[in-house]
Amino acid sequence: MDGPSHHVENANGAGRWVVTCDHASNRVPRSVAGGDLGLPASDMARHIAWDVGAAGVTRALAGMLDGPAVLSDFSRLVIDPNRGEDDPTLVMRLYDGTIIPANRHLAPAERERRLAAFHRPYHDALTGLLAARRDPVICSIHSFTPQLRGRPPRPWQIGILFAGDRRLADPLIARLRGEPDLLVGENEPYTGHLPGDAMDRHAIVHGRLHVLIELRNDLISDEDGQREWAARIAPHLTAALEDVEDG
Repeated sequence: MDGPSHHVENANGAGRWVVTCDHASNRVPRSVAGGDLGLPASDMARHIAWDVGAAGVTRALAGMLDGPAVLSDFSRLVIDPNRGEDDPTLVMRLYDGTIIPANRHLAPAERERRLAAFHRPYHDALTGLLAARRDPVICSIHSFTPQLRGRPPRPWQIGILFAGDRRLADPLIARLRGEPDLLVGENEPYTGHLPGDAMDRHAIVHGRLHVLIELRNDLISDEDGQREWAARIAPHLTAALEDVEDG
């Protein structure tokens, strides 16, 4: 058995916030190449397979905001839930200099099977949860590696990503930049404009308030760091939402 494609935690949270984690797990289900993508355990523990530390931050943050958390339970190398179905990077064959052997010659039928088994159920669950809640606000938690191979070090502790809708991103950035020890990236280390991605699908096309947060993964590699950063972010999220509502 493959197990579930996702988990919903704190489902009865009464707050408006819904916290998501697209890359919560590095698990390879058994139906995918026998549960082995052909990579050593050291590579499966790296950022190429999941967002290190993001799941712990997501769970802690959902509790602090009194909202549900929706977390994937398959590696981004199986199929990436933060990509649209027509995105060429939906199933990665090469990532940060590492070839993914089980994906290198992926047949169209296997791509479609992974969509049906993992990608779509995750998004269906999130669609249903959001539809059942009154005026939800989405916070998506991701993490990034301090340095890609052959690239300069990334100096930011936190990045806020957005596309055209900056309603929540702008006040959150302003509040985070009020902390003198934080270097806050604005659409860093990635751009927030990715048509068809999870935020586009669940927030932008519905006009929902949302924000995507990237945390440098060396800061959240253990439980203490995850709780510390959740506690640091939560009041800024609450205040930024109040800024939007008061504006």
